[in-house]
Amino acid sequence: MSGTIFKCAIGQDSHRFEPDGGKKHLILGGVHIPGCPALEGNSDADVVLHALTNAISGISGENILGKVTDEMCRQGVVDSTAYVKKALETLGTMRITHISISIEGSRPKLAAHIPAMKNKIAELCGIHSRDVGITATSGEGLTGFGRGEGLQAFVVVSASSS
Repeated sequence: MSGTIFKCAIGQDSHRFEPDGGKKHLILGGVHIPGCPALEGNSDADVVLHALTNAISGISGENILGKVTDEMCRQGVVDSTAYVKKALETLGTMRITHISISIEGSRPKLAAHIPAMKNKIAELCGIHSRDVGITATSGEGLTGFGRGEGLQAFVVVSASSS
């Protein structure tokens, strides 16, 4: 088979908020978000980067979240940017061309943090920030995320080979 190959994959992740007063900080898209409890998890529980890792795994067919990241956590690697980097290593000749992210949760308000998240994710994935779209919704309180119990993220990744 010759020519350019195009692929698209979706990733999802969700975590509950830790009780107030925890020692961790809320990290989303690799960015510290002040004024809200951290998310529960063995790592930094960055739902955005976990969903991105899952979407990249959907492109390569090699799962990173789970066995691989559990071992990384046991070794003290709890920064989710390392999980994305590990997933990127599985892409071979595929290169990410666009990332679309949707975050659901009633808190925190994310509009002011979206530019920093876009820049961080673009830098991490080797694309321009204009090729990263991020939206946030409260979900109108219809789910636990919309009621402020945690956060959920969906990520769609498009990639091509040359």
